[in-house]
Amino acid sequence: MAEYSKELRAAKEAADEAVKIIRQFQEKNNFEINFKGLNDLVTDADIAAEEKILDVISSYFPEDQVMAEESYEEKILPVERTWFIDPVDGTTNFAHNFPIFCVSIGLWENKQPKAALVIEVNSGEVFEAVEGEGALCNGRSISVSSVEEPSHALVGTGFPYNDMSLSTNYLHLFKWLLNHVQAIRRPGAASYDLCCVAAGRFDGFYEYALSPWDVGAAGLIVKEAGGIISDWEGGDNWLYGERLVAGNSDVHPFLLRAVQEHFPAEELSK
Repeated sequence: MAEYSKELRAAKEAADEAVKIIRQFQEKNNFEINFKGLNDLVTDADIAAEEKILDVISSYFPEDQVMAEESYEEKILPVERTWFIDPVDGTTNFAHNFPIFCVSIGLWENKQPKAALVIEVNSGEVFEAVEGEGALCNGRSISVSSVEEPSHALVGTGFPYNDMSLSTNYLHLFKWLLNHVQAIRRPGAASYDLCCVAAGRFDGFYEYALSPWDVGAAGLIVKEAGGIISDWEGGDNWLYGERLVAGNSDVHPFLLRAVQEHFPAEELSK
């Protein structure tokens, strides 16, 4: 991982510092919870962790652009170098002391993901990738599963929390999948879900109402683990498109077809 080794080191340093801050808030169990919108939480831990991440990244790369969940002002097209940062992906889980929540940091350059790091705070698992060099979990190479039959697939998903416009179709799809895959899981943090696809734990994943900082890092980890990731039209606009399907080479097309059959065509690209 030579070409982006400095970037990955910066991401690791920033994420490690953020994890320390998050765990301190966990131990004290004394943090303020506010609502940014319908069911959209932010805590003191999110804000403090993000500030530390921004400090570290800016100390290494002061000229780079940043899109961080708690401080962004507008969506920045990653034409040059842009860092996508989610200080606590799975804030609702964190606020309820439910185990799955992650620090997610990804670098994009010239509209392509280049380096990525995701840490699941409670387990301490570290997922990372650099474009063209494969994906790792705790320093060991990972790859997507080899499951071919959708009926044998374990699929991850997430439920929308602030956009219920497609909830009826979504529930119809969910019910249909219950009869066509082995099982469905919903951990509650998209970055972790995607890392589970990369590690072969999930065979596929789908969700809508996603933000760039949710997927900007883990999407690269999926790709470098040999997976396929797309928007709901099957295109490449999964960073900003808010609708995403990922999986191995057999489960991804199955999920993509299922999504397209359960949503009106005009809803797929909104």
